[in-house]
Formats: sequence, C-alpha cells, structure tokens
Amino acid sequence: MRIIVNGQQAFGQAVLEALLERGENVVGVYTAPDQAGGRPDPLKTAALERDIPLFQPRSFRREAVWAQMRELEPDLCVMAYVTLFVPAQALAVPKRGTIQYHPSLLPMHKGPSAMNWPIIYGENRTGLTIFWPDEGLDTGDVLLRKAVDIDPDDTLGSLYFDKLFPLGVEAMLEAVELVRIDDAPRIPQTELLGVEAKIAMRRVQLRKPADAEPLELGTYESWCRAEHAEVDWQQPGKHVYDLIRGCNPQPGAWTTRQGQRIGLFDSGMPGGTSDGPAGAVVASDADGVTVRTGDGRHVLLKRVRPAGSGKVPTAEWAAGAGVEVGERWGEDG
Repeated sequence: MRIIVNGQQAFGQAVLEALLERGENVVGVYTAPDQAGGRPDPLKTAALERDIPLFQPRSFRREAVWAQMRELEPDLCVMAYVTLFVPAQALAVPKRGTIQYHPSLLPMHKGPSAMNWPIIYGENRTGLTIFWPDEGLDTGDVLLRKAVDIDPDDTLGSLYFDKLFPLGVEAMLEAVELVRIDDAPRIPQTELLGVEAKIAMRRVQLRKPADAEPLELGTYESWCRAEHAEVDWQQPGKHVYDLIRGCNPQPGAWTTRQGQRIGLFDSGMPGGTSDGPAGAVVASDADGVTVRTGDGRHVLLKRVRPAGSGKVPTAEWAAGAGVEVGERWGEDG
C-alpha cells in the first residue's frame, strides 16, 4: 500500500521507522510547521534523512492541501500524534481511509490530555485505541484497542514511555496489516460503553474538574493545565497522590509555601496517618518532605521545582530553604 504518515515528535518518528523497517511504501510525511527557534521535529528529520516527500501545512482545511495529498495517490493515511484538526475532505483522500492513534480506551477520555486524567481520577486501567477519525473529536469508529494496567506508582511519564508508546507503535503496525487484508473493523463507540466504562464514568463524575464536559457517550476532558494541577491538601491522600502522578512531568502539580510556588514531581505514599491540619509538614529528612493530607494520610515529596529553579531533590532544596516540621503549605501556607 501507498501510505501517508501524518504526525509529529518521537511517536510519529517511531511509527514511520517501524513502517519502513517492515517494508511499507511511505509516499509522504506530514508534520507540524516549524516553531521559531525550536529544534526540528524528529519526524521531519527522519523523513528528510530518507528522502520521503515532506509537507508542513499550517492547516488541513484548504483545497490546496487536499489536492497535494491526492497527487500522492495514497491508499491509507496513518495519523500518529496529530494536533491540527483534519477535516473530512482530507481524511477521505486515501482510497482505504485514515486511521489514528489515541492514548485511551475510547469512548473513555477523548481529548488532548487522555493520559493525564485516568491517573488523576485514580483508575487502574487504560490503554490505546486505533480508530477511524471523523469530524468529531475522537468520536470515530474503533478499529482496535489495547489495554494496559496503571500501576499504583505509575506517572504520566512511565505510563506513556514504558507502555502506551511502544504498544502504540505495535498497534499501528497491526492496524495497517488489518487494513491491507480488508479485515479492519469499524466498531461504533456506542457498542463499547460496557460496565467497566460506566464505572470509570462514575469515577470521573466524582473527581472531574469543574470545566470538564458533561458525560454522555464515554468522557471528554480538555487539556490538563496548571489550573487543574494545584494541590488541595484538604483532599484525601490518595487523591493528592494521584494528581501529582498524573501531572508528572506535564503540566506539573504544584503548591505554595510562604507565598512561593513549588512544582511537585516524584512522590510517594508512605504508610501511616497522623492528626493535625492538612498541608502541614510532618517530616523533612533525607527522603524528602512529607505533608499531611485531609484524611490524615501522608504524601512524600521526593523531587520539586522551586520558583526560579529547575527540578531538584526535595531533601536538598528543603535543607537550604529551612523547611520546618509543622509549617503549612497551600492556601494557608
């Protein structure tokens, strides 16, 4: 088949390289426009190194772009981490259509931060979906899904790089093969809203941010941004820990100390509880800083980013900053 790869960053590069290694005929690569002063996108670099025609449109909503795609005579377009909206006219150019990677088990967690929210909501399972995109946002029919466990100490980083990235590349190859042999399903997402998804939807209802979309078919959440990542120490310890994990490394959970913002990254949940106010430091030692939460449980902060600094071991920073047991962090700190 004649394949177009549309994507960016390391995942797009990995998908392109895997397709080429398997002997696929990649006739064109589309990637995001260059950022002023930024490094070249890895997918762009990989395409140029292999003399594959490269295109970087600022929008896919133009007839000129669709005509350009038609000239490549593609059989299939593979979308591997695409942030620009791609309209139906472009999706329909390849003879066998377009398939796309999404890092959740659709219909759950549609949207651009699909890996953050399952961790933040305390879920223990997520996955990836290869689907047939349509004019909606992650609403198209499903070709295949792959599930992975969210381990108790997984972060956004470990979930993506250790699980959803490598499995996603394999799933893309599997999906391309299913298209080739005319055995690629088109399963409406309405048929995939089973008991497990409904349980997850209830969990989202209990924890979702105020600006999350209403739940209808599965869930949709927008970007996980800094305003969602502020720690509320009055929350139960597990909720606080899940928020820190789900925002590590991006956008980074945070709190305040003496009016200064502190980014929170590597963390843990030591056993035990204590009485006293939420947000109070209960220990500052070689392991880091331990803070009490709303249900008395403790969260250990191992790596932080103080204002105006890079990420540092918490113990190292706390010693220099004079962190003391009993001081309170957060809105009362």
